[in-house]
Amino acid sequence: MKVGLAACSNGLDPDCGAQIDELCGVLERMGAETERAPHMFASKDDFSGTDEERAGDLMRFYGDDSIDAIYDVSGGDLANGVLNYLDFGLIARSPKLFWGYSDLTSVINAIYAKTGRPSVLYQIRNLVWADSELQRRRFSGHISGRSGDLFDIRYSFLQGRSMEGVVVGGNLRCFLKLAGTEFWPDLTGKIILLESYGGGSGRIASMFCQLGQTGAFEKASGILLGTFTAYSRADLNLDVFDLLKMHIPEGVPVARTPDVGHGSDARAVMIGKHAVFG
Repeated sequence: MKVGLAACSNGLDPDCGAQIDELCGVLERMGAETERAPHMFASKDDFSGTDEERAGDLMRFYGDDSIDAIYDVSGGDLANGVLNYLDFGLIARSPKLFWGYSDLTSVINAIYAKTGRPSVLYQIRNLVWADSELQRRRFSGHISGRSGDLFDIRYSFLQGRSMEGVVVGGNLRCFLKLAGTEFWPDLTGKIILLESYGGGSGRIASMFCQLGQTGAFEKASGILLGTFTAYSRADLNLDVFDLLKMHIPEGVPVARTPDVGHGSDARAVMIGKHAVFG
């Protein structure tokens, strides 16, 4: 097995070089040979390369038959810049999965919208972050085929009892960057997954409002709330679900999972694949 490490969003701090070395070592001990994209570390402000250069790195991985999967190690703000330069025809023909989280929500959902192909919402650097022992055990089980624990998310219903459909979404802010563009997926009958790293009640409420104004909640078969990191740490009167209820139709199923989001213990979830909850 050989994997490509991409960075479609903000360039990594050069100080992260040792961490990437460690990640490559972990993957290689699991039997996965690694290849790094040329444009990975920040060289000019937040940029590791131009939008076209970063997209070119990704497409070279898609076009290389020796690469079995692509893991994006970045995050931040810049990922949607690559979308105009991606060859979605090549991506549609490729069996390999793209993995990324946070700002890579824009790439993951664009891939689904343009090709119907699924991707994985997960940050591979979890293997070298705070819960690395747990994550390595889960990930090793996944790539060896011994265990599905990496994708086995827990959930509980806040409204309704069941929902099913293709899962779309991811990071709330980054998902909304696609609204009104050709890369916005059709949300009819979909389960919309939403999580966030930052934002208090005003910011999260405003983004729920914007998403509602696109008609998303009327079209969806259900909503799955992941973790809202900064929100959960703040002393706020309203729960995230309280904010969501201001903008969703009565009776739409809503579930919550502690396993999807920016936590170093987060599990993976397939975006662009049918799922059943309940």
